[in-house]
Amino acid sequence: MAYIVPGSENQQSNTTNDYAISCWSSFGIAFDIDGVILRGRVPVGDSPQALARLYAPSGSLNVPFLFLTNGGGIPESRRATELTQLLRLHILPQQVVQGHTPFKNLLTRFENELIVATGKGEPAVVMSEYGFKRVLSMDEYSSYFNGIDPVSQYKAWMPEDVGSKTSRSAPRYDVSRERVKAAFVISDPVDWGRDIQVLCDILRSGGLPGQENGLQPPLYFAADDLEYQAAFKSKRLGVGAFRIALESIFNRIHYNALEYTIYGKPNPFVFKNAEEILNKIFLSQCVHHSESPNRSHCLKTLYMIGDNPAVDIKGAKQAGHPWFSILTRTGVFRGEDNHSEFPADLVVDTVEEAVDYIFKRESSSQPPFSSSESLITNSPLLFTQTTIFVIWRRLDNAPLCHPKKLRKIDVGHLNDNINIKLRSY
Repeated sequence: MAYIVPGSENQQSNTTNDYAISCWSSFGIAFDIDGVILRGRVPVGDSPQALARLYAPSGSLNVPFLFLTNGGGIPESRRATELTQLLRLHILPQQVVQGHTPFKNLLTRFENELIVATGKGEPAVVMSEYGFKRVLSMDEYSSYFNGIDPVSQYKAWMPEDVGSKTSRSAPRYDVSRERVKAAFVISDPVDWGRDIQVLCDILRSGGLPGQENGLQPPLYFAADDLEYQAAFKSKRLGVGAFRIALESIFNRIHYNALEYTIYGKPNPFVFKNAEEILNKIFLSQCVHHSESPNRSHCLKTLYMIGDNPAVDIKGAKQAGHPWFSILTRTGVFRGEDNHSEFPADLVVDTVEEAVDYIFKRESSSQPPFSSSESLITNSPLLFTQTTIFVIWRRLDNAPLCHPKKLRKIDVGHLNDNINIKLRSY
């Protein structure tokens, strides 16, 4: 087996950047964002440098990875662009899995039905990009009902144009007669009071506010994080806190308990979906696999790096093989020891330490050369100042790496006896 070293020769150091990654990658990584990679819009520590080590010098991926976050509110394509700007790395939309990403699986059920979406950001835009054809944001929907929010006139913090433009024009749908068939909480809402009031109206009336009690429409939450780490030094209430408030109030005013479905971590489905996406990224994006003869190759180990034991670590543990959980002390979790209720497989201070550990663990698990593999002594050698390129093959002439995809192999010392380090990590 041939091995590659990420980074160019002028980036070599005594860190695990020096460790080689196999031409046949066997692992992938899922990163949480808030509290691990970013705090607000600011990178946490050297997180961009840690991520950069997963790329080849050409800028293509060496190691398949994605962002697995319960956050959201904007389309995955826009989030990828935002991450690209903040981290100065090329992030693809397929590398962004948000809490509401699985909502697209409900398209066949609600594609042509009237639905309402709420949460910070642009919830209606998110659902429209998934293919839902008749979706209204909570801002627009509530603006069509005079007095549905009894304290709206006191909300001086709201821009004057929020809802006013749509209220002065004809509704896109006849909301006074057409029932809402489902409600989606995309992310933590901005106006909790209004959203709890209007959702209670929708859910207990059977989808038609102001009417008598009816059958509750389906309610979906993109996540259930009670707290998360944002820019402020203390944890902030998340969409899980909103769900608790809504459920508590609804159950006090309605004869039936609130029914709902929660997506996002720690749902095992989310981790299964992430596993499938990581394998697709490996097959389509990783430079060393693009011409591999084994197109059915699957990743043997998947690492979840997160800061929330009840979300990231619990989810990875519930998902089981091939997930390995790593808990950082940069966000929700700050303890010295492992979390007592949801212990991780490994606890580290930073995401840089997590990536360093992964490189060491994976390189040490790579098999050494077997008797069926050998370096052909008459292979062409191309010299640079610090690196030799070696084109080599198995004894049975089956190629291991296409020459166009060949990476750099460290050189020990250049003298009459050239010593080539083929690192068997």
